[in-house]
Amino acid sequence: MIITSLLDTDLYKFTMMQVVLHQFPGAQVEYRFQCRNAASPGVSPLAPMVNEIREEIRALCTLRFQDAELAYLQSMRFIKSDFVDFLGLFRLNEKYVTVTALASGDIEVSIKGPWLHTIPFEIPILAIINEVYFRNTQKLPDVMEGRRRLDVKIEQLKGEGLSALKIADYGTRRRFSRAWHEEVLRTLIARVGAGTAGQFAGTSNVLFAMKLGLTPLGTMAHEFLQACQALGPRLRDSQVFAFESWAKEYRGDLGIALSDVYGMSAFLRDFDMYFCKLFDGARHDSGDPAAWGERLIQHYSINRVDPRTKTLIFSDGLTVPKTIELYRQFKGRCQLAFGIGTNLTNDLGYEPLQIVIKMVQCNGQPVAKVSDTPSKNMCDDVKYLAYLRQVFEIE
Repeated sequence: MIITSLLDTDLYKFTMMQVVLHQFPGAQVEYRFQCRNAASPGVSPLAPMVNEIREEIRALCTLRFQDAELAYLQSMRFIKSDFVDFLGLFRLNEKYVTVTALASGDIEVSIKGPWLHTIPFEIPILAIINEVYFRNTQKLPDVMEGRRRLDVKIEQLKGEGLSALKIADYGTRRRFSRAWHEEVLRTLIARVGAGTAGQFAGTSNVLFAMKLGLTPLGTMAHEFLQACQALGPRLRDSQVFAFESWAKEYRGDLGIALSDVYGMSAFLRDFDMYFCKLFDGARHDSGDPAAWGERLIQHYSINRVDPRTKTLIFSDGLTVPKTIELYRQFKGRCQLAFGIGTNLTNDLGYEPLQIVIKMVQCNGQPVAKVSDTPSKNMCDDVKYLAYLRQVFEIE
């Protein structure tokens, strides 16, 4: 059994789920799976593994939150008691998920149902697909090579002038395996130190945060802003509606805004002086990170906000050398945070799967993400996508 706890997921699933419970409990959604590098010669077909994937999802749906897990969630200042009470009754329902083998060798995964009851599926299902894939394709994984690569990363982090550089683990969804994920985290804690005194800031994974005494990290994901395309008053105001709904729930806590659902230009048009002051910072997840950072710092200055008081989080396909490069560029000009995913938890010398599960519908209407990296775009309705581009002035 790959997933043994419902906490084995990213924190932002809980923070978004709480907003859904309080503000959008009747929303109906649909998610779709995509493997972006399925056609790569280094990637084996997933279709032969479909039964194993189904069995793991079935096992996932037998899990319930344990008392200690609920107590841990309740200890977080931004998690409300009624949400914890709801989670005490919650379990995932297999009827909302269908997994189909395709003639192409790929698989189709569809998650469809109430948003409140389907939002937790994404991360554990992606982790399941990854681990099933690698235990079938790499029956004797080269763990020594993985450790050697991790050693190189650690030595790079210990370079001159980098003592204040901190990284975080964002790698649950694309990890090689749960066991390898834990080994990576334990090694980082031992070698670079965790928390305020070390270079390892924490993890997005709630289970490992609880288990290893790490800080759990995360705020919002793309699906939250995408759903607001259907839930808000009108499409053009959906990004503003999403940020205002978030602020209504958390009252200044969890103040990192996601900037790339409509691209950086559209984000900056909506992220006015009010939001610049209200939110603690923003997260980068597509496009050129250096250019993004420069634009955001300039935007803060134009809006009479000192960028040194704001946090820029970089989380798009980072490696340690890229992280160091960005750190040196922006050090002292703003607060900095770096979330490393695949390169941290799935770097054993094999080509990792570039898999995602994205929301494609909410309340029966299409929703879309139009990021600054075109390959990350995902939408089922070409006409809606064209309309979205027009409304948000996306070229």
